[in-house]
Amino acid sequence: MKQLTLFFCILTLAGCASAPPRPTGIARGDYASSRAYIAKLIRHEMSRNSVEGLSIALVDDQRIVWAEGFGYADEEKNLPATADTVYRVGSISKLFTDTAAMQLVEQGWFDIDQPLRHYVPGFSIRTRFAGAPEITPRHLMTHHSGLPRDRQKGFMTANPPPFAQLVDELRDSDAAYPPNLVFSYSNLGISLLGVAIQKQGGLPFDEFMRRSLLVPLGMSNSSFDTGLSSSALAARGYRGRQAVVEPALRDVPAGGLNSSVADLSRFISMVFASGKSGNRQIVQAKTLAEMLRPQNAAVPLDFNFHAGLGWMLSTLGTSSIRNGGTVAHHSGATAYFHSQMYILPEYKLGVVVLSNSSTSGRAVDHIATEALTLALEAKTGIRQPEPFKMQPDARPLPSETVQEYAGDYTTLAGFARIRTCGRGLCADVADHGFDLVRGSDGLFRLDYSLLGIFRVDLGPLGEIGLSRRTVEGRELLVARVGEQEMLVGERIQPVSTPQAWRQYLGDYEIADLEGDHKFVERISLIEERGYLLVEVTPVESYGIKQRIALKPLSDSEGILLGPLGDGGETVRSVTLDGKKRVQFSGYLLKKLSNSGNL
Repeated sequence: MKQLTLFFCILTLAGCASAPPRPTGIARGDYASSRAYIAKLIRHEMSRNSVEGLSIALVDDQRIVWAEGFGYADEEKNLPATADTVYRVGSISKLFTDTAAMQLVEQGWFDIDQPLRHYVPGFSIRTRFAGAPEITPRHLMTHHSGLPRDRQKGFMTANPPPFAQLVDELRDSDAAYPPNLVFSYSNLGISLLGVAIQKQGGLPFDEFMRRSLLVPLGMSNSSFDTGLSSSALAARGYRGRQAVVEPALRDVPAGGLNSSVADLSRFISMVFASGKSGNRQIVQAKTLAEMLRPQNAAVPLDFNFHAGLGWMLSTLGTSSIRNGGTVAHHSGATAYFHSQMYILPEYKLGVVVLSNSSTSGRAVDHIATEALTLALEAKTGIRQPEPFKMQPDARPLPSETVQEYAGDYTTLAGFARIRTCGRGLCADVADHGFDLVRGSDGLFRLDYSLLGIFRVDLGPLGEIGLSRRTVEGRELLVARVGEQEMLVGERIQPVSTPQAWRQYLGDYEIADLEGDHKFVERISLIEERGYLLVEVTPVESYGIKQRIALKPLSDSEGILLGPLGDGGETVRSVTLDGKKRVQFSGYLLKKLSNSGNL
């Protein structure tokens, strides 16, 4: 899913200095040649992306075949990045939280198929989905709970409240989807799982994780915390090459792990040893097998995009690793740190890459993928197939094909429009226009020309084929690479904007940001061709402007659409001290004075 959000980075980076030439062949057992190439690639990517520090470890079963750091953990202190540098690892934390939950299952304290409220007293959330099943821990661990992605207020802040406080805050929130309808990533869900672990384990979450996983695994430089590690080995965060202060995080179970590539390699080796680390059985082999088993194969809207318990089991585009069996992985990102972990369980190969720069997201993923594919070749002789080269279908598009695709869509990348242009189709998304070129396989792929003149190589994004599919009465846009498919969005129709909503048109700012980290510069509500669209302008270093369709449900309540036309997070108007405000994810939004009265 994250691959679809990377194409703006790919556009920005296209045309830069060429990467070092990839080896044409790796002899069996020749990890040295792989290391030499990856080291050159790392230096190239760090220069290209203004990355301050980066560390990598490559694991073959029970041994680390390579672990090294590049650049600086803290340039001001002249502290180089090493294999032991401690980074914020973001959502890789979820693998540990989910593993701890399964330890409690083994001990008889937890059943992941019982309602969450059995383990989190007081948990409730409003739902507009009549007859929806109750949320279970399994739903949380597979991102099928239907919960909002985040509770934004207090998520990253100077003095984060305890994450257990989310239980009280969610009572006046709304589910985005019914459970098990569709994969919908949720940090909030894993934080609630952390509350359950805390209650069933009888210890504060960080201490339970230390005793149950970190100490038994020998991860001596790792800890769960709201902020950066206090270790002398800790990396400092950077915006590109500029040192910055990493904000603290409330949702510790979802993203609060501080760790190094050396420590994380111990976790990877435990998975390859059927749950053992040294002489200790951390989790049972059957537990790991269940965690690596696709949990959502029976969810029609997920197609064959599979999730395990904690582990992601499908990739698309830039992260594709082929002919290596199951590819289990998890990435992570905080305000200024990025991480990526991949494992190939059948071949007992894994890689982890960590960085302390906000600009390193694409580089971290690319380096991890390249390192693992070359390791696979060195260990087994299995080589990656040549990159896909689409052969365009030059025939004019049939009118029925144009009619089938042309229209408006709510997608993972926001509001999108597919329209006719010349004799073909074009796509408009997030202020960018792309040609849609049909290939010989019948799928459409994005094509981009800078200023309409210079063709830009979209890299892995150009491999993603798009097709239309009707599932359960929904007109869906589906992405495909090789045999892998996933939901991108659903076709929607314009509706007459309710008069009550016209008073909300205009520009907004967050009225109660207080000590929270600022990600958003401005929020605007506009009307365009029968749609209400929310335009979110981020602070410069956090990406590009997004446009999201808002669907009114009443005169005072609406939903921000995600990949489906009838699901998403709730927005509502409230009156406080005689003043109207817009409420979203715990925040109150205030209309700017130059946008008219509210």
